[in-house]
Order: sequence, then structure tokens, then C-alpha cells
Amino acid sequence: MRLSRRTILQGVGSLPFAVASLPAGAIAQTAPAAVPSTEVPPILFVHGNGDYDALWMTTLWRMEFNGIARDRMMAINFTDPLARSDDKVEQANRSSTEDQRRELAAAIAELKRRTGAPRVALVGSSRGGYAIRNVIKNGGAGDVSHAVLCGTPNHGLFATDDQPNNEFNGRGTFLRGLNEGESEVTPGVAFLTLRSDGMDKYAQADGRFIGKPGTPTGVTNEGPELKGAINLVLGALDHREVAFHPRAFREIYKFIAGREPARIAITPEVSVKLSGLVSGTPGGVPTNRPVAGATVDIFRVDPDTGEREGEALHSSKTGADGRWGPAQVDPAWSLEFVLASPGAPTTHIYRSPFPRSSDVVHLRPARPLGPADKDAGAVVIMSRPRGYFGLPRDVVLFDGKEPADVKPGVPTDAAATLRLAAGEVGRNIVAQFGEERIVARAWPAAENRIAIAELTY
Repeated sequence: MRLSRRTILQGVGSLPFAVASLPAGAIAQTAPAAVPSTEVPPILFVHGNGDYDALWMTTLWRMEFNGIARDRMMAINFTDPLARSDDKVEQANRSSTEDQRRELAAAIAELKRRTGAPRVALVGSSRGGYAIRNVIKNGGAGDVSHAVLCGTPNHGLFATDDQPNNEFNGRGTFLRGLNEGESEVTPGVAFLTLRSDGMDKYAQADGRFIGKPGTPTGVTNEGPELKGAINLVLGALDHREVAFHPRAFREIYKFIAGREPARIAITPEVSVKLSGLVSGTPGGVPTNRPVAGATVDIFRVDPDTGEREGEALHSSKTGADGRWGPAQVDPAWSLEFVLASPGAPTTHIYRSPFPRSSDVVHLRPARPLGPADKDAGAVVIMSRPRGYFGLPRDVVLFDGKEPADVKPGVPTDAAATLRLAAGEVGRNIVAQFGEERIVARAWPAAENRIAIAELTY
């Protein structure tokens, strides 16, 4: 039997440092805690297809303030996070389901060793839930206490009789193996799924979001649910927000910890240290393979103009492990990260202030300038890694206008691109999403430079 508890949340714009409140009259049911305990198990966070550990940064901050020690949490970086087209056929810089199962099993073993805990809790976004289910079903159930699957397409992006080796095919070999039987969960592990109420682009009846408009997918909005799990609907959140939104954090924490979080707002630290990994995109494919010889410079910038205030706060060059930092900053400073990575454009990444320390400030260079950019004096990108831009759901303004390359309706776009004429190089560009506002500078494309206004919330 599918145990389903629904929460309808309306008007869920992205509010930095705060959780959106339920409107009057909304149904306020939430998932119960699994097993109340005085000691919360260590938590391992698992990212999705093509992604990286830094997407869990805001979740880690919230967990810390609610009493989860940082050394009892880990966020994995899969070496090659992008799935193969055919799970049985090798593709350069892409991973199979077995690759991910093996890497996740090793990360579980490491977190258990580090903490001395007998079992850990796993929290996965999208494809990350596949690796979690694969580990649990194939010998790892004794190592796992809780499994939280956020937007995981548990019944596929599509369910058809072709492409049997595509891991996203609900009728394919991989998902049929995970879903066989009366129950779709493994006994002994507490399962929670979080999904959207119709705003997840990967849980749609029509194939327009997977490149097949007008073709039935055989999947519905309920695709992420599992028979035998607690299945919770988070309203109009999108595919990524059901993992990274404050609303999702509340349910993740409560399910694992057995109590409501004391606070959902992110509370700043007095002093902040930042560090992370530089990875690359060989052949245009995003990987988490470390890049050696990349330089990272960090500047404090004026939040209203994007202009630098003084010399670099931090400069470093990555070694074989691709690591940079640590950099000491103030929690009130807006920052510009300048990433010069071999064979890639110099990337100027503008960020809102970091309220707390983080060792998962993951940096990837912008994609190379292409034919569409050949006449541009400058290229500026507005990026939202932890969610999509929803129009008219959200306030989304890029240089004072709603971006033309963000499609309305079901949120599908996590980035928007602005191409400026040569005469506009050097001016400031405002990126606004909800209450978060970032000002970037337009750097000359002729110098192989790209600017990114990267939203945190």
C-alpha cells in the first residue's frame, strides 16, 4: 500500500534565510519522524545527475545550527556524475548505475569509519536516489537507517518498451529490478519520498520536457513515490527545490532526527572559512574530476555595483587534488571568485555573502564561448543551482527584465544568458530571484571571459 501524506504549499517563492509559511486554510500535514532518538545518525548527502556536493551547502548549514556536528555529515562527489545513454555501454566521463553504487558504498563505509556509527542516513536528490536504492537493495540495508529520496524519478522519466538499458526508463532493466515485488522499499530501512505537486519537469505525462513533445511518457506526477514508503507532496516546488528548499529541509531533518528543527533560518557565524574543489567539463561533459593548475582569486565586491573593494582576499593554485582554500571572509561580504582553469574561459563568479563556513564551495568553469556568442561584447549568466526559475511563480529579473530564455509554466531552466554589445562591456548587471539580488560585472568576451551571477537560495 502506498502511504501518502500531502502538503499543499502555495506561493513558494525563494526566501533567503527563511521558510515560506503555509497560507491560511492550507493542509498542514507533514511526514512523521521515523524513529525518535536522542542521537541522530550520521547523514550522507547524495547529489543528482551531472551535479556536485555544493548543492547541499545550505542544507548542511541548517543541519549544523540544529545540532548535527559537521564531522557527522558528508556530501559525496561522484567522479563522473552524468549518466550513460545506455547503462551497459561505456561512455567517456559518464557513469553507470554500478559505478555510482560502488562509489556510494565506499562513502558509506568511510562515514561509518569516521564516526563509529553502525548505520547512516542517506539523503538523495534526483538520480542520487537511484544510487541510494541500489546500495540498499544490493547488500547495504544493514548500513542504512533512513533513506530520503527527493524528486527521484523512481518510475522513470519515461516508461516505454524501447531503450531497455536506459536507467531512466521505468520499464527498463534497472528500474524494474528496483521496483519489483509488492513493496518497492527494502525492509529495515525507513523510507521517505518528497515530490512536487505537478511542477517537477521530470514527472510529467507529456514528453515535452525530455525532448519528445506530444509523446506520452507513461509517467505521472506521482512517479517519485514508492509503495511502502512515506510519500510527501511539497506543493509547487520544482524538481530541485524538493531537495534544497527550506520546506524540504524541514521534512528531511524531522524524519531523520525525530523532532522538528529548532530553526530553519540560516544563522551567520562570526568568522567564515571557505574552501572546495575545482573540477572540469572535458568535452563539454560535467565531471567532478579534480583539476590541477587552476587559480582561484577571491575579491570582496560592492553589493550594489559589483565593483571590487581592494586587492584579492585570497589567491591559490590547485594541486593534483583540485582543492583550493581555505579563505577567510566576513559573513556580510559579497564576493567575486575568479577561476582560471586550463583550457577553459576565465570565469568570474559573483556570489551573495556566505553566512557560514563551507568546505564544499565547488567551482567549475563556464562552458566555452560558442557560435551564439561570436558577436557578443560580453556574456553574463544568471545561474540557480538549487532550483529552477519558475514564471510566473517566481520573481525573476535579469538586467531589469524577465529573461527571454526562461520558459513559463513548469520550471525547466536553471540558467539564463545575457549577451551584451561591445559598448556595454564593464557595466553592472543585476540578477534578481525572489529576495536574493546579485550584481555582476560584464567582462570582455574578447578576452575569453564569462561572468556568472550564481544564486545561493
